[in-house]
Parts: sequence; C-alpha cells; structure tokens
Amino acid sequence: MNLRQKIVREIQEVGPIRFSRYMEMCLYDPEFGYYSRNAEKFGRAGDFYTSSDVHAVFGRLLARQFEEMWRMLGSPTEIEVLELGSGRGLFAQDVLDWSEKKFPGFFQAVRYSLLERSSILRQHQEKTLERHIASGKAVVVEAGEFDRWRSRSAEIPVIVFANEFFDALPVEIVSDRGTLRLAARGDLFVEEWAEASAAEFEFLDRYGVHPEAADRVEACLIAQQWMSRIAKSIKRGFLIAIDYGYTREEQRAGRHLGTVMAYRQHSASANPFEAPGDQDITAHVNFTALLAAAEAEGMATYKLRTQSQFLLGIGENNQFADAFEECTLPQEKAKVALQLKHLVTPAGVGETFHVMVASKGVEVSEAEKLSGLSFGK
Repeated sequence: MNLRQKIVREIQEVGPIRFSRYMEMCLYDPEFGYYSRNAEKFGRAGDFYTSSDVHAVFGRLLARQFEEMWRMLGSPTEIEVLELGSGRGLFAQDVLDWSEKKFPGFFQAVRYSLLERSSILRQHQEKTLERHIASGKAVVVEAGEFDRWRSRSAEIPVIVFANEFFDALPVEIVSDRGTLRLAARGDLFVEEWAEASAAEFEFLDRYGVHPEAADRVEACLIAQQWMSRIAKSIKRGFLIAIDYGYTREEQRAGRHLGTVMAYRQHSASANPFEAPGDQDITAHVNFTALLAAAEAEGMATYKLRTQSQFLLGIGENNQFADAFEECTLPQEKAKVALQLKHLVTPAGVGETFHVMVASKGVEVSEAEKLSGLSFGK
C-alpha cells in the first residue's frame, strides 16, 4: 500500500475528507508522509532549501540576536531556546557552535531544545548535535510533547524560534462554493465542496478575505492554534517566526489568494494532489492571524520585517564579520558574498520571507532596540 491508496481507503470508510486532513497525511503520516520517510528533503539534492542550507551565517546572525535578547532579559543564568520544526539540526548546530566561540556567557546559560515531529529528522538531529546533546546543552523533543515540555520549564526565560514552521501546518481551502472536501473516484481524488464552518467564516471575517468567484483562500486555523499555544506558554521571553506570508491588507489588495503549493526536486507546482507523500505541501502564512493570536495571550508584537531588513539590522554593526571570519582566500570571500546575497537581497530569499517578532515580560521600548528591528530606522 502507498499513501494514495491509504488516503483513498480512508475516504471510502469515512466519506470525503477535509483538505487539512489530506495535507496532514501527505506531510506527517507515520509510514508514508513526506517528512516521515528516510529521504533527503533539504539542500541541492532535495526538494527545497532553507536558509540554514545556504550558509552557516544565518545561524550565526541569529545567535547574535539570541544573545542580545538574553542580555535584554537581564542575562539570566538559565535560558531556553526552543526551535520549532527544527529539520536536520543544522541551524541549531550553527547557533550553538558560534555561541560557544563568540558568546560564552550566553552559551553557558542556554539550553537548546529542538521540537520536531518527524522521527527520521529527530535521528538526523541526534547525529548532527551529538556533542551538544552529550554535554546536556541540546535536547531533541517530539512535537507531541510540546505542552508537557514547556510546562516543565515555564519559569525559565525562553526564545522561541520558528523558521518555515507555520507554512507546513495543514490549512482549509475555502472558495465561493464552500470549504474543500476530497472524494475519490478509483485512485483519483475528486474535489467537492461543503458548507464552510463557523470557525472558517470567523477566520476569514477577522483575518482574511472572503473568496469571490473562482478565488480560493486558506483558513489557517491550525497555525493560529499553534501560535496561541506557544504564546500562552511564554511567561517571559521572545518569539521569532520567519516564513512566507502576508497580511490581511495584502489579501484585500488581491494578493496571496490560493497560495497552496507543492515542491519536488526544486520545482514548484500548484497541484497538491499529484504525488502524495513525495512532495512538500505548503501554504503562505497569515501574519495578521498570528499577530492577533500572540497579542491575545499577552505578547507585544512589532512591525513585520523582511528577512533582508532583519538580517541587515543584525549584521550591519560588524559588517557581517560572522560570514567572512573564516575566509582566507579571495575566492572564499567571493563565494560567501554570493551566499550572503542570497539570504539578504530580493534576488534571493531576502524579500520573500517576513519576520515576526513578539515579546513578553520585556519593556516594549527596550525590545524595539533589538538590532533585528533596527534596520531603516
């Protein structure tokens, strides 16, 4: 049996399923899901890049921002960095290695927790971070353990970091005909439409737009629920979320409608039904909904930055020395310059991603001085 057959069997047993259930199975089915199978998903040989695949400077710059946040919290003797959807652990490795070298006070205080749903990726993390795990500096946590894990360390200040986490959470698709359901005809998926739920209508009323003829929009209910859980768990600290995304104002201007995409071998497709389990499926993040969820749980939020603005703000004080420190030859510097350009310019991913920052237990006037929020002031 493959994943398509498994989904068809479920449809035969329970009737047409929500798109969120289909997306959930495609990405996270324990046996056949995209993130559950032992395949290389990241980098040149995989289906997509994350910023950590480009160069270690991404983690180094965020280490610098984390250390600044730690100092803003009063340099506590203990602080947790909690990374959501932590992939192979490359970002965590870059942060910890650079902090150990450059920020010894922060490194001594930090405990780095990696929250990951995929057992295969958790195995990658344990290998990548073997030294830091052995020393007790890092720990790998199954995503289902989030609430219990956070409750154990609720009094410790925390920095929650989520890079391309929310775009991989299942969504509902709504059109002027209702909410999408998937039926099956043989081994083919067939789209049907049912009346949208009260929760979906309320989400679009508050944070998005209602679809007009031929439009499709996403109701990102699960992402908003996750943000509420995260923000509620933070007693004192910061949150940084980096992702593809949009605001309600951008949707009202007619943009970011129907953003569900599938990725396979660095090719994008608007058809999420083509290769279930063999392609990544994402949807752009509704930052208006995420900001509202964080604020409802007592967090202060700040104006969205692009990844370009955020990284330039962190790196401009030392001329991005974090990127070039280990370069000895001109060719090495030229290569790193190109990698850095990919992270911070519109030609790369610098203007594609947005950065959301939120805080709790910190004076807003102080948090606004963070270097990541400073560019262009």
